[in-house]
Amino acid sequence: RNRSCRKTPAGGARPAMKMPRHSGDFVLALAGFIFGLWMVMQSEKPVPASAPIADPPRSPFSDKISGSGIVESGTRNISIAAPVSGIVTRVFVRVSDRVREGDTLFMIDDRQARAALNAGKTKVAEARKTLERLLKAPRKESVPPLRAKVSEARAELENLKFQLQTAESITDPGALSREELNNRRYAVQTAEARLALAKANLALQEAGAWQADIDVAEAVVAGAEAEVQKAETDIDLLRAQAPVEGSILQVNIRPGEYAQSAVVSPAPILLGNLDRLHVRADINENDAWRFRPDARAVASVRGNSKLKTQLTYEYTEPYVIPKRSLTGDSTERVDTRVLQVVYSFSRQDLAVYPGQLMDVFIEDLSGTDAPPSGSRSSGESS
Repeated sequence: RNRSCRKTPAGGARPAMKMPRHSGDFVLALAGFIFGLWMVMQSEKPVPASAPIADPPRSPFSDKISGSGIVESGTRNISIAAPVSGIVTRVFVRVSDRVREGDTLFMIDDRQARAALNAGKTKVAEARKTLERLLKAPRKESVPPLRAKVSEARAELENLKFQLQTAESITDPGALSREELNNRRYAVQTAEARLALAKANLALQEAGAWQADIDVAEAVVAGAEAEVQKAETDIDLLRAQAPVEGSILQVNIRPGEYAQSAVVSPAPILLGNLDRLHVRADINENDAWRFRPDARAVASVRGNSKLKTQLTYEYTEPYVIPKRSLTGDSTERVDTRVLQVVYSFSRQDLAVYPGQLMDVFIEDLSGTDAPPSGSRSSGESS
């Protein structure tokens, strides 16, 4: 019986239905067409605008000069470097510590310098003892022996003179030879020389030290003391000290690390006074002619334009420099030159940190009839 046929309910048989050979490809093509049509329809729908993370800053002035500013401490951010190169042995401060002028921040290994100081102090003590010995001369114990030698030489001279007189008083020419008589005369002369030498030694001892020797000894003392002062100065140079009163902004050095006396970045310690903060505003050179020191200025925090404060003009740096702080704006040019104006504000009015960027708006008074007041440079600021 043919397997391709099957019985019908009426008992008859009919051939089985067969699917088209490419029916699967047709289904896939149809599904792809429908999906592509759906994607085209979805792409034509308008994309809703996303809400900004923060409201953009707005100027309170109708005519303004805008610029970016960076916060710095009132004393500017001072990079404390090592006075001399060496291994750091101790760090005395931590971040946010308040220090006074002259406080030690960190210390370099001072063992060699202290050894030189001890050696110098020993030389000073030796030189002073030598000078003291010269100033106290003569010793009272050294004079009596010299006087005794003078007396001895005098007595010997008197004895030899008496013997010579006795020999010369003999009238018998055969009793004493001429050689013996000359020997006694020479002995008297020798005794006179010995007496003169003893008197000279006594006078020299009683006169004390020679002034020239005292001057030399004093010079030696002064030289040794200068070496001690140099060693003390070397020890002081091994201590990095705070030049002003302020707060520690950064500590980038640890005990055991090698500190270089050259300019390094980052600095071992960053110091600044945060009692009153400064804002260094960059004004584009195209807008510099419109700036006036007596114009009002406002700064707002990046990311929250509601946090703002009034600024007080401090000084203008009268030298236009290439722009260094970039904001990331697509219209910003790296080759732009800017005029830097420094404003100040109290940290109690706005809690920001050094290094933080701010948006600065300055009132544009170029359209007014009032003449611009003279700007004050950084060298003229009090």
